[in-house]
Amino acid sequence: MKFNENFKDIAENYLFAEVADRAAKYTAAHPDKKVLKLGIGDVTLPLAPAVISALHSAVDEMAVKESFKGYGPYEGYGFLREGIKDYYKHMGVELAADEIFVSDGAKSDLGNILDIFAKNNTVLVPDPVYPVYVDTNVMAGRKVIFANATKENGFLPMPDYKVEADVIYICSPNNPTGAAYSVEQLAEWVKYAREKGAVILYDAAYESFISEEGLARSIYQAEGAKECAIEFCSFSKTAGFTGTRCGYTVIPHALESNGFSANKLWFRRQATKFNGVPYIIQRGAAAVFTAEGQAQIKENLAVYKRNAAVIAECMDGLGIWYTGGKNSPYIWLKCPDDMGSWQFFDLLLNEAQVVGTPGAGFGKNGEGFFRLTAFGSKDTTAEAVERIKRVLKNR
Repeated sequence: MKFNENFKDIAENYLFAEVADRAAKYTAAHPDKKVLKLGIGDVTLPLAPAVISALHSAVDEMAVKESFKGYGPYEGYGFLREGIKDYYKHMGVELAADEIFVSDGAKSDLGNILDIFAKNNTVLVPDPVYPVYVDTNVMAGRKVIFANATKENGFLPMPDYKVEADVIYICSPNNPTGAAYSVEQLAEWVKYAREKGAVILYDAAYESFISEEGLARSIYQAEGAKECAIEFCSFSKTAGFTGTRCGYTVIPHALESNGFSANKLWFRRQATKFNGVPYIIQRGAAAVFTAEGQAQIKENLAVYKRNAAVIAECMDGLGIWYTGGKNSPYIWLKCPDDMGSWQFFDLLLNEAQVVGTPGAGFGKNGEGFFRLTAFGSKDTTAEAVERIKRVLKNR
């Protein structure tokens, strides 16, 4: 028996586990200090009433023989897939219900989708980036190359036609930088992918935070994307399902290569390795797309958007460069005084008792940058901002 030696090539600790561990050690050593957490992007507001009502109704159904549900469809129940299909229509995107696959979250599918691709594919990932994209490919032994996202290009790298890649990861609005692509910019990535015969894995987990015209909510708003892109989305940030777990992946029928259909391959993979999301959870997720559900989740999103604006205003007042904060729940800031990412982490933790996420944990181009999340409560965000102001103004 041998273990997968590729695990030696990834960090021993997952970034957010390391952040949580350092914060926990500080709290244990300073029990009199109140630590405010703006690091991990977990939501803090409860599920919408429409979702709770649907969950309760589904629980009641499971208590009655006539409405009890056992194993469900691998790809998700029709009622939820139809709801997602109608949601896309509001973006001007037409999908077939059988191009939509319900999952337990975008994070899972972003890693699991690799099962349908050959291991000798070269993977192109932006840097800095959500660690899951890199780690899952390194675990599988794939070659990973990087597209440099920097302050100079607004952390929105564009394709370099001299670079050869087979699988391309794009996240917009981006985690960690908060930067968001326009439809025109994504169209250039689609052009590149089609020319190279590559596939784009598009993470749209934060699409509901888009507020500016012209920015993309879906990659399928770019012409030709159905022939080269798979889109992943989640109810986690949109509707607070981080602890409830539900998401979906869109694989168009038009995405084919060498006689293989990506849609059929993914269905076959799911039928083998996945038994579907619980019926109760899918009923709750479907309630998100009702008129009542949409109105309620927009109220929650408005709270997070206000928090982001408060943090961005703080950065403006301090003269600190940043991206995000408007079309994203993340503020990606340049560490003051040329501090390193972990150095700034220690400063905020020790002097302000505020926890953020060091940019260095997202890649080499993240060194010297720092991520703050708007997912805290209104009061926590306001207090954290005042502490940050006090510490940085006194330096």
